[in-house]
Amino acid sequence: MARQDYIFTSESVSEGHPDKVCDRISDAVLDALLSEEPEARVACETFATTNRVVIGGEIGLADKAKLTDCMDRVDDIARACIKDIGYEQDKFHHATCKITNLLHEQSAHIAQGVDASDNKEEGAGDQGIMFGYATTETDALMPAPIQYAHAILRRLAEVRKSGEQPTLRPDAKSQVSLRYANGKPVEVMSIVLSTQHADENQSSDDIRAIVEPYIRQVMPDGLITPQTEWWVNPTGKFVIGGPDGDAGLTGRKIIVDTYGGAAPHGGGAFSGKDPTKVDRSAAYVARYLAKNVVAAGMAERCTIQLSYAIGVAKPLSIYAETHGTGEVDPAAIERAIGQLVDLTPRGIRHHLQLNRPIYERTAAYGHFGREPDVDGGFSWERTDLVDALKGAV
Repeated sequence: MARQDYIFTSESVSEGHPDKVCDRISDAVLDALLSEEPEARVACETFATTNRVVIGGEIGLADKAKLTDCMDRVDDIARACIKDIGYEQDKFHHATCKITNLLHEQSAHIAQGVDASDNKEEGAGDQGIMFGYATTETDALMPAPIQYAHAILRRLAEVRKSGEQPTLRPDAKSQVSLRYANGKPVEVMSIVLSTQHADENQSSDDIRAIVEPYIRQVMPDGLITPQTEWWVNPTGKFVIGGPDGDAGLTGRKIIVDTYGGAAPHGGGAFSGKDPTKVDRSAAYVARYLAKNVVAAGMAERCTIQLSYAIGVAKPLSIYAETHGTGEVDPAAIERAIGQLVDLTPRGIRHHLQLNRPIYERTAAYGHFGREPDVDGGFSWERTDLVDALKGAV
């Protein structure tokens, strides 16, 4: 039987964290190519350090003129991301940092395994396992620790960018430890926040006085108690931040991107990958399926696993686990999933409408637990499969 009384912790990082700067640039490049061709192929990686951004990987468009144009725009795309995040430091500034573009065309050997042909359906872009998860412990059907850790940093970014708190700077990390009783979150045991700031004379107490009101705004009433421990900038000053303080790389925050460690992760990163890559698209559809199972009242918690082989269209396996909270047999859920949704790479892209420039917005504050956008962003957060699931099961 699963434990009911315990403490669980998750962390988040801000859009100005060095790794998230890189995720943002990689996804912005992806969106630029998808804006030109919905079937664009992109595997874009970014590295950032002091006054330097290096962008590499493989891209592909059928229209070679458009491909050349996109390559010429990569420098501007990266600088626009850095500017919007808010970096204007002496050693990392959107206008002066050096951008090196090493992108090149996609390997023909990879393409031959993925592309459809007269006698072959479009295959998965790689082998791998992908997981989706949902739980009733928050309205977004996300684990509470990661959802609240994201909310803290989103709120601080809002007041920083609006000018309400001009002393805050882009780089930040949060961490929330929650006590669970009878399987439900009941109390915040500790909150950790490290945020970059402008004034070297500001102490940890000064920063706590600035951020605490905003943290309390986003936390549900009653979870923060007089016993909650606060650790705000526990090392002291945090003025040097971003890629100048610590190098960044695309795909290094995969647990932050998903469920904060409350559920398994298949190992593949998301950012910079077009949706033929099942690392991304199958993880999105697995979340969609798990969320709809929970929204349908079939379980309080649900994990979905999918597996794929490179060049093969259909998933090799579908696995559902309801962690002892299920109202129906997990095997029935597995059968229903296979009947209701085409889980080939093309089927996933069609069902969730993934061939659109909707990815830059996913690069910070989590890929899951977000509200679906009217233009199709976060389509995997819809619960439009509930009735069909109920009927099938």
